[in-house]
Amino acid sequence: MSVCKLVVGINKISCISLTNGNAKKIGVSLFRAFSSRDLLKEAYCRTKLKCRSKKLPQDVNPTGVFACNELDLSEVNVYGFDYDYTLAHYKPSLEHLLYNLGREILLEKYNYPPEILKLEYKPNFAVRGLHYDIEKGLLLKLDSFLQIQFGAVYRGLTQVPSDEVLKLYKNRIIPIAYVEGDNRAHKSSRAKMVHLADLFSVPEMGLLCNVAEYFIRNHIDYHPEILFLDVKNSVQSSHPIMHKVVAQNVQEYIRPNPELRNYFQMLQDNQKKLFLVTNSPFHFVNAGMDMLVGHDWRDFFDVVIVNANKPKFFTEVSRPIRVFDKNANTHIWEKVTSLEKGIIYYEGTVKQLQDLTGWSGHQVLYFGDHPYSDLADVTLEHGWRTGAIINELTHEINTLNMHSFKENANWLQMLTQLIEDHQDYKRPEELEVLAQWMAERDYLRNEIKAVFNPQFGSVFRTYHNPTYFSRRLFRFADIYTSNIKHLLRYSTTHTFYPRRGVMPHEYGSYFV
Repeated sequence: MSVCKLVVGINKISCISLTNGNAKKIGVSLFRAFSSRDLLKEAYCRTKLKCRSKKLPQDVNPTGVFACNELDLSEVNVYGFDYDYTLAHYKPSLEHLLYNLGREILLEKYNYPPEILKLEYKPNFAVRGLHYDIEKGLLLKLDSFLQIQFGAVYRGLTQVPSDEVLKLYKNRIIPIAYVEGDNRAHKSSRAKMVHLADLFSVPEMGLLCNVAEYFIRNHIDYHPEILFLDVKNSVQSSHPIMHKVVAQNVQEYIRPNPELRNYFQMLQDNQKKLFLVTNSPFHFVNAGMDMLVGHDWRDFFDVVIVNANKPKFFTEVSRPIRVFDKNANTHIWEKVTSLEKGIIYYEGTVKQLQDLTGWSGHQVLYFGDHPYSDLADVTLEHGWRTGAIINELTHEINTLNMHSFKENANWLQMLTQLIEDHQDYKRPEELEVLAQWMAERDYLRNEIKAVFNPQFGSVFRTYHNPTYFSRRLFRFADIYTSNIKHLLRYSTTHTFYPRRGVMPHEYGSYFV
């Protein structure tokens, strides 16, 4: 066991490491009165010893299903699914494809400089859940209280120093109207920030920052909002091309998921109803589901709706649902008065889905990957239960389970408590020691951040708070996991119970 030994010298106390499996106690003889500097160093050593003897948390199960709200599956009779990043999980090749297609459209449609074709995609630059400030041209990470995470603010590919960030925003906390807009009477205003909350936005952010960096380095003046809109429109308008490319070679772009069919079969065997609502076109979905589930995949679903145009599908009330003729690749104009198994439907609204099926309220559990456009309205307006499929969860949990991460996280919490307990010392030699502790704390925080993503850290938390993305996830999802197949481990009568969280005034935990 590695322990820390106090060594008392004439002028100092220091910590050294030694290995002694039988070490139970360490005695220290004090030959003179300590200086305050010595006392602080002794407190540091004792805290370090305590940290090293502390048992590290058990690993988190990467295939777990995690509860934000209590969810009793015995109340659920109807299971609904989104397609992209919910049933179909894409390989990194899809991000490269979207980036390259968007880059070409920037050149051809918007007349951007030909040199941008040399800008290669950086797959590990951005994470989802970030905000883009369309006024200031910054990509940044906010926590659940709308505080900026310093060290996670970028202009192009270049990190913006914290002092410059404070000059730009005047405060670390961003007003909610700036982030979300203000819809109050007589004060309607548009948000100055865009939340990039789906995985399709990751290559979009990569292209945006690459082009911005090119403009900055070549002293080309640009308007941040125009650049954002051009990139956004370019990537989104490339989706039809992407659909065609992926449908022709699903093996290259979609990860196999052989247990998906088993999950659908389990639900069907337990007399559950299944439906699919996706924004993607039928030929694209059909090609993917053929590979993932089999040519008979539609036999599992009681209702299939494509080109749903979410979130409008969940918010509008008057857009008609129509039958889609897959042979003619167009919709039929006749009025739909019932929803039949085996028929493909087009557009429509959630109101029509509920009216024509009788499915409503807590009997419906809907899975999607976007906490807002997939889950918010069905939770708030229609009382559905919701599950979020968060692909990044596997990487996040595997990182949490690293031994070095656990040690750093443990020591960070204990070092922070040590600083808090001794921060009122004011002599110069005391302040010098405290400054060393603060520098070590800053180093640890950045180390913990960088193992998730060097630029922006974890999708789920800033240094100590949940991210803005996490806030929406926890608000609108009853359960979340990284893959639908993980639900196979649970019966259709299983109840998911949320963990009791620790509030600031309750019992402390060194590992949060």
